[in-house]
Order: sequence, then C-alpha cells, then structure tokens
Amino acid sequence: MSDAGPEESPEGNRDRAERVLRAKYLDYCSSQIAGHLVLLSPDEIYVLAQEAHRAGGGESEPSYEQMVRSATEGVAQRLTLPTFEQWAEEYERDPARYDEQLLGLWESELEEAPGPEEGPSPT
Repeated sequence: MSDAGPEESPEGNRDRAERVLRAKYLDYCSSQIAGHLVLLSPDEIYVLAQEAHRAGGGESEPSYEQMVRSATEGVAQRLTLPTFEQWAEEYERDPARYDEQLLGLWESELEEAPGPEEGPSPT
C-alpha cells in the first residue's frame, strides 16, 4: 500500500480544473470592477449609487454599504466584461495575459471547496 492519498479520477480533475477556471474568471471580473471603482471620485460614486438606488425603487437615503454595493453593480453593468465562455477561450490561449490581472481571490475558492475525492486542504 502506498502512503499517498487517493488519486483523483479524470472526471475529478476536469471538475477541479473547471472550478479553478471559474474562480479565476470571477477574480478577473472583480479586478476589472475594482480597477474602475478606484478611478471614480467620491462624488461620482455617490451619484452612481443614488441613480442605482432610485432605479431599484429606493426612496430613502441609502446606507454607506448600500451605496458601495450600488456603485459596484453600476460599474459592473457599464463595463463590457466577457462571458465566462469567451474569457475561458481567451485565457486558454494566453493565460499570462490574464494571470497578471488576477487579485488572487480565486485561490480561496480552492481552499473552501475541496472536490468529492479530496480531503481538507492542509494548513
């Protein structure tokens, strides 16, 4: 008997690769949105948040958290982000082009969601 853990099946490897790719896509989208948010002045964020809040039916003054969420959603809607399928195709052609833009958030996805044949991540 070997001391090594059970090997992952080809299907498990594909599932893990898909999870990693999807996590990297979400990381990429987050970095694009964050990059645009930091370029906005506080006044622009306020106006964007107010517009989104009122468009959503809000009448009272939004909280700071609601303003940040609304501004983030507003930026996300205004950006032309690729679909997952488009991004994955481009990523597979040139991963280095995208890897430098990732924030590293995708790595936590791997720690939080081990596959069915994987054990807990070592700490």
